[in-house]
Amino acid sequence: MITLRKSAQRGYADHGWLKSHHSFSFADYHDPRHMGVGNLRVINEDRIAPGTGFGTHGHRDMEIVSYVLDGALAHADSMGNAGEKGVIRPGDVQRMSAGTGVRHSEFNHAPDTTTHFLQIWLLPSKLGIAPGYEQKHFDAASKRGRLVTIASPDGAKHAPGSVTVHADATLRAGLFNGDERAELALDPARIAYVLLVRGGLRVNDRQLHAGDAARLDHEALLTLEGGEDAEVLVFDLAP
Repeated sequence: MITLRKSAQRGYADHGWLKSHHSFSFADYHDPRHMGVGNLRVINEDRIAPGTGFGTHGHRDMEIVSYVLDGALAHADSMGNAGEKGVIRPGDVQRMSAGTGVRHSEFNHAPDTTTHFLQIWLLPSKLGIAPGYEQKHFDAASKRGRLVTIASPDGAKHAPGSVTVHADATLRAGLFNGDERAELALDPARIAYVLLVRGGLRVNDRQLHAGDAARLDHEALLTLEGGEDAEVLVFDLAP
């Protein structure tokens, strides 16, 4: 079964300095029909104006993944990650395990450009772990015409180069245009969630445009084709 959710159906908040689309209920946006998918609780598509950002705030017991599309994001936290070490740019994937508690801030690091990024929250498999941080880069060539694993439960062992999330979830990213095509075998007992970040793409013969999502339940195969400058994220999630 495939369930589509169009971009315009997401929650939206305009704070002036921050414009954010919420795939699931978050902050002032609440929809009991959209509280998350499996152990995926948050996907916020954020655009942060130059010279602004999120001041220092705290998190606990959550796996937080940031994926930058345009601009640059400066991260600083109570674990000592700051400065150039904490800057993430297009192609970078950052994982922060909040665990027993962490405080951090995020600011637009691009002086003249809006920073556009995705903030993703996953429920951890175990509560009360030690906080942790990891950041890796995936260039466009590695994602061209294929799905590359960017985050997984056992990191390098399962998918060399991916960041490790302490959650029963695997996240893949890909770029598709023209005749480029990819297939991914799915476990029908799990949930696949496909978010089209930009462009156009056919997902199992369903047309998606930027911001659209498709949830796949009891499906054995994912097919991506007909890309129009598409960038896509695919989640393999515990039900």
